[in-house]
Amino acid sequence: MFAAYQHLFLAGKTEAAKMKFWSLLIVAWLPVLQVLLVGSLGALLASNRFNVLTSDARKNINKIVYIVFVPSLVFSSLASTVTLKDIISWWFMPVNMGIIFLIGAVLGWLSVKAFRPGEHLQGLVIACCSSGNWGTIPLMIVPAICNEEGSPFGDANTCDSLGLSYVSLSMALGNFYIWTHSYSVMKRSAKLYKEKCKNYHAETGTSKEHLGQDPSGDYVAFLPPTSENFSNSISSPLPPNDVREKDLWVEILKELWSPPSIAALVGFTVGAIDKMKSLVTGEGSLRVIQDSTKLLGDAAIPCTVLIIGGNLTKGISKTVMKPIVLIAIIVIRYVVLPTCGIGVVTVASKLGFLPRSPLYRYVLLLQSTVPPAMSIGNANSAPAISIRDARANSPQVNSPFLSSTQAQ
Repeated sequence: MFAAYQHLFLAGKTEAAKMKFWSLLIVAWLPVLQVLLVGSLGALLASNRFNVLTSDARKNINKIVYIVFVPSLVFSSLASTVTLKDIISWWFMPVNMGIIFLIGAVLGWLSVKAFRPGEHLQGLVIACCSSGNWGTIPLMIVPAICNEEGSPFGDANTCDSLGLSYVSLSMALGNFYIWTHSYSVMKRSAKLYKEKCKNYHAETGTSKEHLGQDPSGDYVAFLPPTSENFSNSISSPLPPNDVREKDLWVEILKELWSPPSIAALVGFTVGAIDKMKSLVTGEGSLRVIQDSTKLLGDAAIPCTVLIIGGNLTKGISKTVMKPIVLIAIIVIRYVVLPTCGIGVVTVASKLGFLPRSPLYRYVLLLQSTVPPAMSIGNANSAPAISIRDARANSPQVNSPFLSSTQAQ
């Protein structure tokens, strides 16, 4: 009799565990489904059948999202939730992103050495392996899972505002990593390849028309010369050039001081200073600023997803990158880095480095599972290397966060 009761108890416990598993699976899947549905709508509107979300339309919406919607969302979420104590307690987020970034860069470098993609693509491969989409994807996923019924992160409003604060910090930090390391790596790769092209065509007497130059003299796309003798051409590094280095740092500083980054800095400042926070939020005399930015920020996520869906219609049919290199990037970003991210967060949690917020840990885990950064497409266009291959590695390469000057 006792054995029968014990069997029924265990069966009920197992059934409860199964129900809990399925409920958590549904909660985790529905936000992704929302993104897929809205993205599919964007792809449908951008298709030749409807031709509503055209390339020019996406470009113009990009500028509005980048300059207005995203900074408004970042400021409103940070100013209303962040305190000085929170800023101090979140110190592990840049460390976590730095560790993931370093692991990805090392694995990308090993992939370059092992599979030897074209010299004009080597910096791009390293950037795709190291730089994750630390802003846009969490910006869509975190609010969706917070607003889902049965969310494990508690009250929807608190979860939503706090989650957006985490994502805003992640976005600002991601901007720093991408536009310091990744951009410089791709810039140097492009310069070295450009120099080899010049030396090779100077030796063979090939005209500049074959170098892929546009009317302004810039190199639009570097494709490997078909001649077998190119591998024996001069491969010495570029001579030092103070002007080029100055231009590089000007470009980096320009991107670091992008509208979302400035909005994050202002939001942190307002949140950290109690007197300023009381004026802008709650019943303060300047609360209209918070209300207005929140109203504008609510448009950031749907516009972002629609543009991403529209960009997916371009596909990967024009890539010239080796399939084995694409597979290596996919394995690194979606298998190796998530495993490393789980290990890093687990160790940090056991050592007491993390606050007790489960949402904070979720965002940290999410940082190691995202695809290559969309900003790589923006950085990739600056050093004038093959943008087509960036699209192959990151379907969201035409970022909704392009700067107004480079999006043109």
